[in-house]
Amino acid sequence: MSENGGPPLIDVSKALSFDETALRTYLAQHLQGFSGDLQVRQFNAGQSNPTYQLAAGGKRYVLRKKPPGTLLPSAHAVDREYRVMHALRDTPVPVPRMLHLCTDSEVIGTDFYVMEMVEGRVFHDPSLPGLSTTDRSKFYDSFIKALADLHAVRPETVCLEGFGRPKGYLTRQVARWSKQYAATETEAITAMNKLMDWLPANLPDDDEAAIVHGDFRPGNAIAGAESPEVIALLDWELCTLGHPLADLGYACALYHADNLPTGQFKGLDFAALGIPTEQEFVDLYCRYSGRGRIDDHLFFVAFSFFRSAAIIQGVYKRGLDGNASSQKARELGHLTRVRAENAWRIVEENF
Repeated sequence: MSENGGPPLIDVSKALSFDETALRTYLAQHLQGFSGDLQVRQFNAGQSNPTYQLAAGGKRYVLRKKPPGTLLPSAHAVDREYRVMHALRDTPVPVPRMLHLCTDSEVIGTDFYVMEMVEGRVFHDPSLPGLSTTDRSKFYDSFIKALADLHAVRPETVCLEGFGRPKGYLTRQVARWSKQYAATETEAITAMNKLMDWLPANLPDDDEAAIVHGDFRPGNAIAGAESPEVIALLDWELCTLGHPLADLGYACALYHADNLPTGQFKGLDFAALGIPTEQEFVDLYCRYSGRGRIDDHLFFVAFSFFRSAAIIQGVYKRGLDGNASSQKARELGHLTRVRAENAWRIVEENF
């Protein structure tokens, strides 16, 4: 594990290495307070944008960059990550402080940004092993509140009104991930093909819009070092303007998943552990967001599994090509089928 209780730190892999001397020279010129020798380590977690810990002059920073190699259009937009977290800095939404964005790919080979290193704990297993019942309840209470707080931020008040096209979000998302899945497909998956036909024909009628995170799960939250409350949300690569229930459905997918590498909720004794049931999760979100009853969240759960399957397929394909951001990428191929079949099972059982 890394020193902050987060994902493991490893030596930078050859495939994801870059000119560290060039980076040090650049940051000394462009990042206020940066000085001294530079040490770079790689976080061995996440499957998309490579992430590194920088240590220099007695300070620690986090750098995220695009992966090397040929990338799909609109993928790995680190500039969007930087922009949204910078925009949310003075809102109730907990985000790290952004320090510098570099869009000159000549420096280290790709665009990158640098942010503060938030000291705390990251729980990649959503059952939060090691925490007390009370602390699990506190974590999920703050976790769900953070989601409601995000959706309450009006884009125009933080200069994000042009961050996405709020109308037609679900239509575009289904089309986008269908296209990206087809571009990286390595085997035929019947459930995925059925979903690509069913989803566009069964979209909800409402076209509600908010700032959506896109990958809202416990593993993308940092809890305090001493307190279980969420103090920072990470990995905003998929953030855009869209339907807020897409985030809720994505989070609730944990209740419907089997054999995920990051754990799952199925089969847990929720009351004994202090973890909300799926209905309690939805009800708590409704309370914090001021909503009434939500009746169609399972559509968004199925959609989230579909989107996740497409994303994992892309990660797996990059792993086969040798330019994924984690050494585990090539082990994920089977999860595309698992996620697609989870989604289709929800459709068959509920629609």
